[in-house]
Amino acid sequence: MNKTELVAAMAKETNLAKKDVEAVLKSFIDVVSDELKKGGKIQLVGFGTFEVSERAAREGRNPHTGATMEIKASKAPKFKAGKALKDMINEK
Repeated sequence: MNKTELVAAMAKETNLAKKDVEAVLKSFIDVVSDELKKGGKIQLVGFGTFEVSERAAREGRNPHTGATMEIKASKAPKFKAGKALKDMINEK
């Protein structure tokens, strides 16, 4: 499902205009992005947690040449699914 399909599904579910749903989705993405950029986390009980994961600097290898190279430390966004979401997905 892409963003357009998500907006259409949310509009159908909520009986709101697609334009309004798109504005809400954009706002959600902006707020989550801003919070993660500040190093915070967002926890949605029953759904999951958005947080920042720190990756330490490490040594790697260039796959083409096999030469050793330094990989810089970085931060990456991470999503951890909540128990209710996991249980719903694993229902039979």
